[in-house]
Amino acid sequence: MTDSPHNHGRVIVVMGVSGSGKSHIGRAIAERLGASFHDGDDYHPDDNVQKMRAGTPLTDDDRMHWLDRLNALAREVLDEGEQTVIACSALRRAYRERLAGGDPRVMFVFLDGSFETIRERLCGREDHFFPESLLRSQFDTLEPPTADEAIRVDIDAPAERVVETALHALDARHSSA
Repeated sequence: MTDSPHNHGRVIVVMGVSGSGKSHIGRAIAERLGASFHDGDDYHPDDNVQKMRAGTPLTDDDRMHWLDRLNALAREVLDEGEQTVIACSALRRAYRERLAGGDPRVMFVFLDGSFETIRERLCGREDHFFPESLLRSQFDTLEPPTADEAIRVDIDAPAERVVETALHALDARHSSA
């Protein structure tokens, strides 16, 4: 990692509904920052993955162990003074609170887009366990974060502009902290 003020214990959670670009944008942000990247999907228990593959939406109970695993990852990164980007839906305020554990070094970037835009993306995606049929349940579950909770970035822009917008806002928020 490079020696910059951005590398002293920070977790950036790139959040949004499935198909909003969390993994793609999260990887790009991590690369630009010289940070590690973790895809929250890789931390789901097998039961959750099987439920989603079968077209069954996850419940709050289904998500708790998963969120706790991601919180433990964030704690480890912060304890080591490192920086990482985690792609995680974090659809509800309670999920975001569980992820952050009250630590202001956990910052959220909300990839916001319309149902139609994201549905189009999901229909074109291959080799992912999340079916397009569950998208409505994600929008129904979503509690959009306030400006105090997260940086909102519109996903209708090209990916590079989404990354630039997120990085600029993260820098501004990090500088004012």
